[in-house]
Amino acid sequence: MSHLRPPFTASSAHEKVKAAQALWNTRNAAKVAQAYTPDTIWRNRDRFMKGREEVEAFLKEKWAKEHRYVLRKELFAFTDNKIAVQFFYEWNERADAKGQWWRTYGLEDWTFTDSGQMRKRQMSGNDVAISEQDRWFKDGVDVEAVEIGEEHL
Repeated sequence: MSHLRPPFTASSAHEKVKAAQALWNTRNAAKVAQAYTPDTIWRNRDRFMKGREEVEAFLKEKWAKEHRYVLRKELFAFTDNKIAVQFFYEWNERADAKGQWWRTYGLEDWTFTDSGQMRKRQMSGNDVAISEQDRWFKDGVDVEAVEIGEEHL
């Protein structure tokens, strides 16, 4: 991912988004945090964070609650050093997946340094309760193969 740095083109912005998707789907908070600058600034819904340590702690807490987390990100727009992303992820409130399933819809605004690390991330999202039958990202599915209709994009 280090070769993906500003100024972005349509191709490199798309590649950066998909690299971030793959990284987040590891659910490895320490590894994900390394994609951000040491002094990164985040807003995630109503929480504000600064620095990798706060981001890593937040991600550990997040993934301790969001079981069976699977994410898909789509490029929404870009400029030289900014990328906007539309995303969808699904998760269950219980580790055994016998609780309520949720789909989170949202938008992110990313700003990058010249080196390609993310300096700022702002996220707005909404959680929607879904049934097991309504899940897009069932176990083993290729998230890229799921057709997401216009009503969701």
